[in-house]
Amino acid sequence: MQSYLQLNGVTKTFGDFTALQKVDLAIDKGEFVTFLGPSGSGKTTTLMIIAGFEKATCGDVLVEGRSLSGLAPHERNIGIVFQNYALFPHKTALENVYFPLQMRGVKHPVGLKNAADMLELVGLKGFGHRYPKELSGGQQQRVALARALVFEPSLLLLDEPLGALDKNLREQMQIEIKRIQRALGVTTIFVTHDQTEAMSMSDRIVVFEKGSIQQVATPLEVYHKPRTRFVAGFIGESNIIEATVVDPAARKATAEHIGEIEYAPSEFSLHKGTPVTLIIRPEHIRLSRDPKKGRHNARMKVETIVNYGDNALVIGRVGEQSMRVRVLGADVVIIKEGEDCHVSWTPDSVYMIAK
Repeated sequence: MQSYLQLNGVTKTFGDFTALQKVDLAIDKGEFVTFLGPSGSGKTTTLMIIAGFEKATCGDVLVEGRSLSGLAPHERNIGIVFQNYALFPHKTALENVYFPLQMRGVKHPVGLKNAADMLELVGLKGFGHRYPKELSGGQQQRVALARALVFEPSLLLLDEPLGALDKNLREQMQIEIKRIQRALGVTTIFVTHDQTEAMSMSDRIVVFEKGSIQQVATPLEVYHKPRTRFVAGFIGESNIIEATVVDPAARKATAEHIGEIEYAPSEFSLHKGTPVTLIIRPEHIRLSRDPKKGRHNARMKVETIVNYGDNALVIGRVGEQSMRVRVLGADVVIIKEGEDCHVSWTPDSVYMIAK
């Protein structure tokens, strides 16, 4: 079955600099997909090419099998929300939302009724008469969202729209944006460098780095089964261990300072002596005073304890191997900085990634 949005070999160069390198991506109708990556990774450039504000050096973007090449941004039926909202300061909230309908020839009173209905959907019923300066940052963001949705776009593009909001409001808007997206069923692409936003909102995450896609998967798969070292380090925290396979049939490898490590089933073709990279998430490691039978054990010297209230991050070393262990806040009292402890894990928590 044909995907709703298709990117085929999209490449973008600026002189000698390649911002995007042969990006291929398929997005289904109604999906909420997040482009995630650090600054300069290519995620916003990809969004701007889809929107029509940038032209691909080569490759194509298709919606329902129709190429968008050659179409101006206003001809693509795409709704866009930017970080700065870009509201008209001389227009009320209702007039701002009505504007794209007005540009499409929708007259009074139908256009104003549709705009008022959209304001109600985003939780701003009764705010239509206010000007942007009379609205909070979160309310302005909702007006911008309503304006991007009122004309029933084929795609909704959100370019870091929550970056200017404080933490509590940002979390509230994450929930609201997802609720509205589900209610309307609009295919949505959300750009962010914030992994928490990506994990909490997305059906799938597209991880960018240096102009290329590193992985496309559900949030849980990206977190628990990262395909590359970059993804493992960028999303969440990981203990990254270099090891050598000693028994592929028994799924055993050996690492300096740690010794023999059993790992979870892997898709890689492995032989004895194959160098591999293993990751263990900090929350999958257990910390104790004494060794635990039936689990891999290593002795760790605790260097730093970072308390977050409900949990704590214990940072230490097993020999020269740096290790991070995340524990419930109440459990951290069993150990102090400068002391020794045991860390342990099960084979199922040891995952192999590409180098």
